Amino acid sequence: MKFWKYHGLGNDFILFEDFNAEVPSDAAFVKFICDRRYGIGGDGILYVRKDAHADAYMKIMNSDGSEAEMCGNGIRCFAKHLYDCGLVKSERMSINTLSGIKIIDLKVENGVAVEISVDMGRPHLEAEEVPIKGTGRFINGHLQAAEIELTGTAVGMGNPHLVIFQDLSDEQVLRLGPLLEKHEAFPRKTNVEFVKAKEDCLEVKVYERGAAWTNACGTGACATAVAATLVGICPTGKDIVVRLPGGVLKINVKDDYSSVQMTGPAERVFVGEITW
Repeated sequence: MKFWKYHGLGNDFILFEDFNAEVPSDAAFVKFICDRRYGIGGDGILYVRKDAHADAYMKIMNSDGSEAEMCGNGIRCFAKHLYDCGLVKSERMSINTLSGIKIIDLKVENGVAVEISVDMGRPHLEAEEVPIKGTGRFINGHLQAAEIELTGTAVGMGNPHLVIFQDLSDEQVLRLGPLLEKHEAFPRKTNVEFVKAKEDCLEVKVYERGAAWTNACGTGACATAVAATLVGICPTGKDIVVRLPGGVLKINVKDDYSSVQMTGPAERVFVGEITW
């Protein structure tokens, strides 16, 4: 069974071309394949499947065996694979996901996709859309974990996010990540972004739902940029530089919040084959 290994800013994925939905996607298989000692190793698995309404369908499984609605770094890797392998020949393509169809634009050099821009769609701000318990919008809202009073903003980017700009120690961040992922306020758990606002960028550490600490999270970068505009740290309509441990993404939040554009790289690491 052939597979491809990709990463987006160090957020890494195993990709299978699974046109007939025959590759296993059960939790045991996913956990084994993603294991960094006994398997291939990755933050998740991407399955390329046929779709009646888009160029392809992207099924995303997290390394813990749970299914994700959307993955920003994953979709850039997915789009690069479609183009570089000739599955889609256009520099604009559509990819369907559990959170809907996303439109992709590629920058191509020498027949290879080197930069991928994704229209991530409208950010979800109402509590029931994120989802987070309560009503209305959770902007600079308050919650508690590990006996620490926290202020955060909840944003849905096809998956839930809690963005925290609060000044916290490294020790507190490491402790809070896994606690907030499973906080009772989030019925489907949540990704958590810890942000430091710098003059030229937003520095972000991400505890990713279903994958723990990761080098990068595309939807997390988008949620961070949206939250930064909502609390007055950054303007809408301009590129916001989000610096993650694995590298930089550019995020642009439209003035009317009708869409969020994410631009960044993706790299193929290697190709292999397994017997299963």
